[in-house]
Amino acid sequence: MFKKILVANRGEIACRVFRTAKRMGLKTVAVYSDADARSPHVLMADEAVRLGPAPAAESYLKADLILLAAKETGSDCIHPGYGFLSERESFARACADAGIAFVGPPPNAIAAMGDKIESKKLAKAAGVNVVPGFLGEIADTDEAVRIASDIGYPVMMKASAGGGGKGMRLAYSEQDVREGFEATKREGLASFGDDRVFIEKFIEQPRHIEIQVLGDQHGNIVYLGERECSIQRRHQKVVEEAPSPFVTPAMRRKMGEQAVALARAVGYYSAGTVELIVSGADTTGDGFYFLEMNTRLQVEHPVTEAITGLDLVEQMIRVAAGEPLAFGQDEVKLDGWAIENRVYAEDPYRGFLPSTGRLVRYAPPAAEGTPYGETATAGYTRVDDGVAEGGEVSMFYDPMIAKLVTWAPTRDEAADLQVAALDQFVVEGVGNNVDFLSALMQHPRFRSGALTTGFIAEEYPEGFTGAPADAGLQRKLAALAAVIAEATAARARTIGGQLGDALTAPQAWTARIGEADFAVELGTGVSVDGQTLSVEHDFRPGARLVHAVIDGEALSVQVAPTRGGWRLTTRGAAHNVRVLPAHIAPLAAHMIEKLPPDTSKFLLCPMPGLLTRLEVGEGDRVEAGQPLAVVEAMKMENILRAERAGTVARVNHQPGESLAVDAAILEFE
Repeated sequence: MFKKILVANRGEIACRVFRTAKRMGLKTVAVYSDADARSPHVLMADEAVRLGPAPAAESYLKADLILLAAKETGSDCIHPGYGFLSERESFARACADAGIAFVGPPPNAIAAMGDKIESKKLAKAAGVNVVPGFLGEIADTDEAVRIASDIGYPVMMKASAGGGGKGMRLAYSEQDVREGFEATKREGLASFGDDRVFIEKFIEQPRHIEIQVLGDQHGNIVYLGERECSIQRRHQKVVEEAPSPFVTPAMRRKMGEQAVALARAVGYYSAGTVELIVSGADTTGDGFYFLEMNTRLQVEHPVTEAITGLDLVEQMIRVAAGEPLAFGQDEVKLDGWAIENRVYAEDPYRGFLPSTGRLVRYAPPAAEGTPYGETATAGYTRVDDGVAEGGEVSMFYDPMIAKLVTWAPTRDEAADLQVAALDQFVVEGVGNNVDFLSALMQHPRFRSGALTTGFIAEEYPEGFTGAPADAGLQRKLAALAAVIAEATAARARTIGGQLGDALTAPQAWTARIGEADFAVELGTGVSVDGQTLSVEHDFRPGARLVHAVIDGEALSVQVAPTRGGWRLTTRGAAHNVRVLPAHIAPLAAHMIEKLPPDTSKFLLCPMPGLLTRLEVGEGDRVEAGQPLAVVEAMKMENILRAERAGTVARVNHQPGESLAVDAAILEFE
């Protein structure tokens, strides 16, 4: 067995590998860029080596620096994490030449599966179902249009070396191809150093399901069930679960056997994932097609660990050390249900725009249970992260803050655990998608298992405004808001040196949520509109998170003071609750509301990013929907379009400038 392991990655995956390595008795080495000098993964490791400046291309992507760090620290193995370097054949070969074990598959398998075009040819030869499409190189946009027309719309354009949702465009028409082909090439070149693009048929009503495979260096290969990853946004996975609510045992066996056949065809060992696109309309169990094989550990691996009781990181390390698998296919058992939600630094209330900045407050829910390498009998919660309060979410790296994983005997129970944990997940300072994730977990369609990759677009066509709160939840929030207001008022009345005699806090309150008013009476109990509620809570003045039991239901609520009330966040939405003493509340109707400023004459930058292109200049006439500018954020190109017809009066910024959120790029007459 190895003695010292270096993780050639950052953030939560580096922390994840270190946990297992320490449990196995291995010494650990972290590498870091200047932006990550005080990050948790650096502090967690036994040793740490600086690589270079913040951009990944100048630090984490420099294979020679990684190898030098391994040699200097005496590391005898390197784990690539999720793949800054894991899909680069040359790096794996360089490790072998240096006498350092690469904790991953052999170089030839990385090469074979790292190219989406070649991997589809290999998959077809191995007897794996493949999606109809054009697998050759495409010279230019005109050829792309011809190919797309021959295949039949809709089609998907993908960067050959792409991954993680980057370098992908869906086209429903010739215009979509003409607008998106060059952008796909640029994203592929910028993110992966390869601008080749292939085109394939887009399967409507698709489900994204993947098979986890694990092999050793002795020819043993097993599949560890499937993961459902259909809930995606812009082809980026948001929710993953295992097993899939759609897959039958017979279908699982067919997919698993094909995945193993592909792995065997390329001499694969270590952990890997065969991704499939599955037709949700096909109930025969044969409507699944090969997308790609990821020759690395996947972000969503914890859900497989949860239902199998295996530690995949440990298995990868043991395989790299030459050990055979300690079990066969017949010994792989799937138990219970696991769900993973990705907590991203993005604002769902503003069209999921990326958010960067400092984590002013960061307090994830407490981890409970047995999340690594053991079989649980009761539900558990696991948080994988690589950030800390006071740290910064940088524009240079992926916007994922953490992964929240829950396991329970049934799917509904696992989803309920997610909702409860998300209520307690405190993130302040950057926009985050915690409310959105909670809304997904409660959504009737999610609970029914009727998933497709279009779920988010179909269920939130006008964007996300928060999970709806029924009358029962609103009554509970009104009661809690009044209890908080009374406790705060009572505390304020104990301060000495005030004018007049000491007063008692009001017992009658009016709580307004949206347009609804609730009359709340406090005393020996709590009454809302004449209905008595049982309320137990742990609120103390100044608390930011309240745990309550209202009418027997446990409820965790994040609390923030606002002018005239409280902002209560729970169950997938933030509710601004105005709370006033009952005798004062009627006077609020006479207050003048402040109107927001008119910004319709400006093209505002929707997120922090780099202005890469301007399509118009001063004096140009524009039409509604016309592209005006391109802003790059988190390695993704965002096309900004005109909301209405008009004339450009002034250009305030030029390509190459870094922009803050709401920076006025253009002004219109």
